[in-house]
Amino acid sequence: MFSTTTLRNLTLAGLLGLTISASATWAETIEVPVGSQGVVAEASHLRGKKQEQVTRELGEPLSVQGPVGAPAISRWEYGNFYVYFENDRVLHTVAKHQG
Repeated sequence: MFSTTTLRNLTLAGLLGLTISASATWAETIEVPVGSQGVVAEASHLRGKKQEQVTRELGEPLSVQGPVGAPAISRWEYGNFYVYFENDRVLHTVAKHQG
């Protein structure tokens, strides 16, 4: 009815399909929108300010990551929150995960 080559190709196609579907079920991406990560009351007034203004108001950050990409995005770490900059202006402030 089926030739050996046809059966082999069907078997390989079936195994490939199982492999792809199995790997797809194991992959999981969790994204938390910035707006739902928590309001940082002590830093909410910073949006749009320049880096030197932030340094004057909050002092030196604990650490700095970046800049990365175009436009340049960098992250400054403070005690309970992060400040994200696009170029030299505050884009967002995000509370650190407490857990």
